[in-house]
Amino acid sequence: MSKEPHLLVHDRKDNVGVVVVENLAAGTDMLCRITEDNSTFHLKVLDDVPIGHKVALVDLSEGDTAIKYGEDIGRMVGPAPKGKHVHVHNLKTKRW
Repeated sequence: MSKEPHLLVHDRKDNVGVVVVENLAAGTDMLCRITEDNSTFHLKVLDDVPIGHKVALVDLSEGDTAIKYGEDIGRMVGPAPKGKHVHVHNLKTKRW
């Protein structure tokens, strides 16, 4: 099992985390690190997710606000159950 995290979460309020490894495969039991306090947890990723993309930490529904870095980063335009890939196919900015 990896000692290096697969996913970083910046703030305990975040509901998405960022993949920090190449070629993350569906079904991986990710080691997730919360940088705010250096704590860790595990989460099974449900999709192949590219590095730099996001994964839902909780079940997100259409209309929910995605939180990253403790900040509102957009509105869910499609569902993302816990462990699912979050990107432009289900998340849009609220700016326009």
